Amino acid sequence: MVDLDTGSVIAVHAVGAIPPGPLPLLLDLPVRVVLSGAGALAPLHEALRRAGRHPREVVLTLDGACSDAEHPVLKAGLDGLRAHGYLLAFSGSGGVPFEVAAQAAPYLLTLEPELVGRLPRDHRSVAVARAAATLARGLGARLLAPAVETEAELDAARRCGAGLAHGPLLAPGPDGRVRVPLPAEGEAPESFAIGPRVHELLLPAVTLPEQASAEQVVEAFGHEPSITSVILVDEYRRPRGSLDRSRFLLAIAARYGHALHGRKPARRLADPPRTVPKTTAAVAAMRLAGRDPDRVYDDLVVTDELNRCLGIVRVSDLIRNFAKS
Repeated sequence: MVDLDTGSVIAVHAVGAIPPGPLPLLLDLPVRVVLSGAGALAPLHEALRRAGRHPREVVLTLDGACSDAEHPVLKAGLDGLRAHGYLLAFSGSGGVPFEVAAQAAPYLLTLEPELVGRLPRDHRSVAVARAAATLARGLGARLLAPAVETEAELDAARRCGAGLAHGPLLAPGPDGRVRVPLPAEGEAPESFAIGPRVHELLLPAVTLPEQASAEQVVEAFGHEPSITSVILVDEYRRPRGSLDRSRFLLAIAARYGHALHGRKPARRLADPPRTVPKTTAAVAAMRLAGRDPDRVYDDLVVTDELNRCLGIVRVSDLIRNFAKS
């Protein structure tokens, strides 16, 4: 999954087996599984546990519909998934009823793949996509365009307000890098700029336990060049340290750096995390970012009511948000 503004890979769309690596995961989950109760979700929890993944690193895309009579059961199941720490995603063009999706505080709304394929040539599909973008902005969620195959589809999705995408067009090349086509000249979403709350700019964080070694952090940064920070968290997912990519790798690359730090706890090189509640206004987050001149561009850690890490916000995204407004 790629951030279309920055070209950064922020998550991996996993189909079947859980891939290795530190990037957050995007998984599809049928609504029927949620309706079947907690027992039906046990294999998911176990597979993630065996892979060393935490639910907070996983975005579950709910796929399918349910009847009106099943709404209470679905709401209870979604509440359970959120309590475990999963981020939730719903289709912005159908499937789960909008009122149920809204109450679940989704991280993402996704367009249907077939709808994305029709965007370049069908004005009715464009209208549906723009309505989904309006809904996403109102819920504080981001809009994802899945299964993007052509640049025309990507351009149309951008114009409709999609800020995230994945698909064959955005698959890694022979060198392992993802290349995102530049937007067409003068292209801009029509009145769908990112809103003023930080959770509307939220990105999944790459996290490691606070006891992680510096070598583990080096491995995480080496997996994907777009990873700008690693957040060290405790057993309750509370942020305990922040490792900026540039400063950390400079410390490791310095003379005797690996010998001094490699097998020792990474927290020795960590800075205190700069946390902001999820309801913080973007302008307030910008003020926080500017307080420490030595860490102006460090990622901000977004937290919930219990000070648990929900993800990060990049200062560059805050600046870009103000430039658009």
